[in-house]
Amino acid sequence: MSKQFAVIGMGRFGSSVARTLYEMDYEVMGIDEDEERINENIQYVTHAVAADSTDEMALKEIGIRNFDVVVVSIGADIQASILTVLILKELGVKKIVAKAQNERHGQVLYKVGADRVVFPERDMGVRVAHNLISANVLDFIELAEDYSVAEVAASPSMLGKTIRQLDVRAKYGVNIIAIKSNDRFNIAPRPDQMIERNDVLVVIGHNLDLKEFEEQA
Repeated sequence: MSKQFAVIGMGRFGSSVARTLYEMDYEVMGIDEDEERINENIQYVTHAVAADSTDEMALKEIGIRNFDVVVVSIGADIQASILTVLILKELGVKKIVAKAQNERHGQVLYKVGADRVVFPERDMGVRVAHNLISANVLDFIELAEDYSVAEVAASPSMLGKTIRQLDVRAKYGVNIIAIKSNDRFNIAPRPDQMIERNDVLVVIGHNLDLKEFEEQA
């Protein structure tokens, strides 16, 4: 049986990938939240769907886990591309190929579950990762001018609390996208996930919000 592909993000790169696969007689689904983009590419894919790829239910309804390869080709919205890869991984997609804006973005995409990362618009002026002077911040990856991902060791005040109880999104405007527990890597942890000793929180957000969170951690 021929492989089935889904391409999320029908911009210049995504539509090029989808069209090439379609012309090679593969079944291709094009997905974009912009209906105009879907209409522009409808004749170059087998199926075209307007959907928000950061909406887990929407991806389930599409049947995304049935595709052999899903290409995440979201443009400038780095946070959406990372969250999309996280959701695809959690849903059990067999192979995830993701487009990265730069090396740092690619590094995070690999961390959260991408099997392969491509750099179609490689930025030679990639910013170096920040070295923050904080005992709890183990790693800090700058994604763009204002957004980053930080790995933060769980502080004593967090132990025994659930993600819901910590409520970091409401308090600091950041999102916990994964938890490292010894050798385990829990992608997209549930709200009732309890923080345990030696846990490392992988947090994404605006640099100012992350700074505030790190100071309180």
